[in-house]
Amino acid sequence: MTQETDTTTRLGGWLFRHRTAIALPFAAAILGLRAGQAPPSAALIAAGVAVTLVGELLRLWGVHHIGAISRTRADRLGPLVSSGPFARVRNPLYLGNIAIWVGFALTARLVWLAPIIAILLFLEYHAIVRWEEQLLEDRLGDGYRTYKSRVPRWAPRLLNRGARRDRGEKNVQDISAVSAVSAVTTGGQSWKATLFSERGTLLAIGAGYLLLWLTARF
Repeated sequence: MTQETDTTTRLGGWLFRHRTAIALPFAAAILGLRAGQAPPSAALIAAGVAVTLVGELLRLWGVHHIGAISRTRADRLGPLVSSGPFARVRNPLYLGNIAIWVGFALTARLVWLAPIIAILLFLEYHAIVRWEEQLLEDRLGDGYRTYKSRVPRWAPRLLNRGARRDRGEKNVQDISAVSAVSAVTTGGQSWKATLFSERGTLLAIGAGYLLLWLTARF
């Protein structure tokens, strides 16, 4: 491990434990900035709400499979989950978070701020993921390394595995990979439990849109 990688990993551990507080400057900027606001546009506001909704739906899908462990601030990362969105991309919850914040920026008509938020959050989550991956490799070993080799870190795999599978030896390797990962795969929780686990984010989104509405009126 290089010094740069080690520094990124340590930073990721700190960011993981403080990731809620780190988002507060984004909220302050979205609610407080007026410079560079686009003209009032129902289409832009609708697009922002739609992006936020897509981000939260992705989070709900992910939380349905991973459970309340997604709320931890400690290094208790829980078992490897490779079902639902985690079969397509390794970090769907972080992608959902980025979409939610970008949606808020668009709803506030701060189009210029949306890519800045996306880049800053991506850099933060990239460091966090490096830290998480080191822990998972240490704790789950070959099962996680097999999963990591099959599922992309950030770019979702849209096609199913069967459509992309070649014949012969590669097919045998894929079957072995599935077997290796299934030993540490968990099933989804109920949707009632999912909504309870995600209540904090849902309330925060509701409060955010209420504050945006109030700031637009006064």
